[in-house]
Amino acid sequence: MKFIKTLRIMYSITASLFMLGLLSSCQFSGKKTVTLWTDQSDFAVYAEIFNTRQNKYKIEITYFDNLTDTLSKTKKFPDIVVGTGLKNSETRKLFKNLDYFFDELLLKQTSFYTNLLRLGNIDGKQYLLPVSFNIPAVIFSKENSSLISKPFYLTLDDIQSLGKAFNRQNNQGIYTQMGFSPRWDDEFLFIVTRLFNVSYRESNPLAWDAAALDRAMNYVQRWSRESNGSPDKEDDFAFKYLYNPPAVVATSGKTLFAYISSQDLFALSEDRLAGLDFRWVGQGNSIPIMEGSPFLGIYKKSKSKEAIDAFIQWFYREDNQREILQQSKELRLLDHSFGIANGFSALRTVTEQIFPTFYPILLGHTPPADTLTPPGILPKNWEIIKTRVIIPYLHEVSRVEKKDSLVSLEKRLAEWLKNNPQ
Repeated sequence: MKFIKTLRIMYSITASLFMLGLLSSCQFSGKKTVTLWTDQSDFAVYAEIFNTRQNKYKIEITYFDNLTDTLSKTKKFPDIVVGTGLKNSETRKLFKNLDYFFDELLLKQTSFYTNLLRLGNIDGKQYLLPVSFNIPAVIFSKENSSLISKPFYLTLDDIQSLGKAFNRQNNQGIYTQMGFSPRWDDEFLFIVTRLFNVSYRESNPLAWDAAALDRAMNYVQRWSRESNGSPDKEDDFAFKYLYNPPAVVATSGKTLFAYISSQDLFALSEDRLAGLDFRWVGQGNSIPIMEGSPFLGIYKKSKSKEAIDAFIQWFYREDNQREILQQSKELRLLDHSFGIANGFSALRTVTEQIFPTFYPILLGHTPPADTLTPPGILPKNWEIIKTRVIIPYLHEVSRVEKKDSLVSLEKRLAEWLKNNPQ
């Protein structure tokens, strides 16, 4: 499904650019060409805007669905790389130190979200610049807005208590309304572990805080028992009522909350958003930045410094990101892709001041900068480990009180790595 969606977006981008006449080859004669590899399809639009706004340089885009795998196998590298998974130990060694952007005042460190910028800093040197990010949210019907008093984000305890108060059972004890369960969505179940500081991080290949993981899953089990009766009752309810997309579920009257990521939330149609309200999901003073944030790096042996620097300075100007959003809106890319590279901009003023003009539902709800918490640096094969090993383990543990009979996450990972050598 992800591949099909990517193809659809790429086709839409290409068709829209041709309609606007932005792909005319005659305008590129004599320009210095810079190559850019990416797994972010929207960068095709950004490059064409840059190419048509000046006559010295040309950015040439190549899209890869699996960028990190391509980088690990190629012998000919691009000048610029924009994508996910660039921070792992194998990939980040390809990039040059970008401190000169700040030392020479080409960019301002204060323009970026501090915690996000820090994630691209390795051993005190800035090798990668953040592009965008996403965070988790729960959506609910505007008819239920009066039930939620907190303006910015809800903690797990908030969601649990509000969900429990929403629950209703008939005379036979069968749930006809159930506010929420963390077990209903794979990503939310994983986010619970992030909020309990399980701290997944690159090791050999992966490390985590096992005690924090136990605490997180004990919390989920208590939620199921004490608020919703049992995991079986949650599953029965989900089978009966939760077969539609989150935006439909949230307005069905059967449940209070539905989980959604920010990128999926703001890709909803205006008609669908009109009936929804939302809050970010956090814990303590922390809202987790989701895995998969794209970063930008420069290949360490690239020779086209002047042209590369010109594009990067252009991209990280606030007024240019406003133009990018406006062009994306006119090309109808915002119908299926959110913001900058399908996320909030890594530039704080763009997200806080410009995004609400394109997404009015954000007014009063932009994520508080000091709460944003990025994930740790993760291994190259993180996504497949998460999908094949971690999520199935979380599902299984969330249903069972006694874990002694279960194969531990450590053993599952070791067995999977044995059968899937990297």
